Amino acid sequence: MRRLLLLRHAKAERARPGERDHDRILADRGRADTPKIAHYMARHGLVPDAAVVSTAARTRETWALCEPVFERAPPVVFESRIYEATPQAIMGVIAETAPGVGTLLVIGHNPGLQELAALLIASGDVDARQRMNEGFPTSALAVIGFAFEDWSGVHPHAGRLEHFVTPRALEPESD
Repeated sequence: MRRLLLLRHAKAERARPGERDHDRILADRGRADTPKIAHYMARHGLVPDAAVVSTAARTRETWALCEPVFERAPPVVFESRIYEATPQAIMGVIAETAPGVGTLLVIGHNPGLQELAALLIASGDVDARQRMNEGFPTSALAVIGFAFEDWSGVHPHAGRLEHFVTPRALEPESD
């Protein structure tokens, strides 16, 4: 059994004149939302064994805010192929994951993450699927379970959506 955690980066600042998209940093809202999602992950036993994070500043910052929440920090790879990636490109990166990794966190960008989730999911919670299809906002988390034994077996329509959560949905349970 494998579990894939797809986390869209937190809300970022708009690009300033002359600033590359890759260099955009998190907005205040993004810095506030990220710990909510990380605590949700920890409370629900969704602590990754490894993380693959886009090299963009906003994804790296999202990771930096998640990491301290986890009891043990998993190894992380900052991967340029995740930035502005197609679902197929992200799936290729996932397929390279070491066999010993049971739960993998990927922090990336839309539209690639939402398209990847839609491509991978064959079943799961109907309400969660509907919410995800309506939008995959910043700091949204999709948790997809797979029956295969090795990440090289990742392929379309093989997963089951276990959770789809956004910071807004967590506001009532926040401290």
